[in-house]
Amino acid sequence: MNEHRIFVLFAGVVLALSGAAFAEEWQPKRLPDGQPDVQGFYKPEIAGTYSLVRPRRGVGVQDQAAYEQRKAANDLNQSRVVDPPDRQVPYQPWARAKQQALEAAVFNWTQPEHIDPQARCVPGGVTRTIFWTQDFEIRQYPGFVVFLDDQNHTSRIIPLDDRPHIPERIKLWMADSRGHWEGTTLVVDVANDNAKHRLSNEGDFSSDRVHIVEKYIFTGPNNFRLEQRYEDPNVYARPWTLASQFSRAHAEDPNYELWFNECQEGERDVENLYHGDKTKPY
Repeated sequence: MNEHRIFVLFAGVVLALSGAAFAEEWQPKRLPDGQPDVQGFYKPEIAGTYSLVRPRRGVGVQDQAAYEQRKAANDLNQSRVVDPPDRQVPYQPWARAKQQALEAAVFNWTQPEHIDPQARCVPGGVTRTIFWTQDFEIRQYPGFVVFLDDQNHTSRIIPLDDRPHIPERIKLWMADSRGHWEGTTLVVDVANDNAKHRLSNEGDFSSDRVHIVEKYIFTGPNNFRLEQRYEDPNVYARPWTLASQFSRAHAEDPNYELWFNECQEGERDVENLYHGDKTKPY
């Protein structure tokens, strides 16, 4: 009897401690309109948009030998595609053939359609833009969340009310977003994408019928997990989900501002722009 009473008492203590632990979960500061305050600069865990399934840090297209070596390794452990289980974009057969043809032409452009729109300095769309190597900023206003990017000076203004999407016939480079908060998760419904950009240097793409549901899952004051569910009956055999981790940037510098990043089509001096050319007088 005594042993039974001791066990029950111990179990109650464990449950009480568990409840206390859950009660200590992150409780963010709230803005006047009730939004959790998540304003600031963020960066992806692995930046760069070369590949969805083999993401790597760095900018631009790597040389062909390095690319072939990376692909031969076939390491999908860091694939941003988390569903389906094979961690590949589930293209319809015709769409997979198109993607592979674009990928094969990465180092040998022979047709205008081979050229990655990114090389022409057009906006990268809601997914590719957030994975640029640069940081991005989240600002919040009553009833709105705003994303600001230094690359191509794009922005997203996300209303948090119940307004409908713009008419379906209107297609936009950065699509049309409508959001709401579920606790500390920002859920964004994305429609009206013009699909003139790509999702990666490897030729991944969608059509202008793509529907994306994003979840920005804030797990603390300095981190969030992004999940994006793609559905496009024109291109994909089934819906699929991309996910990645992001962390806060420049928190130690209250005066930090986005860089003025200018893209010039045909620029051939990227290495010197990033690393500096000691032989030149500037």
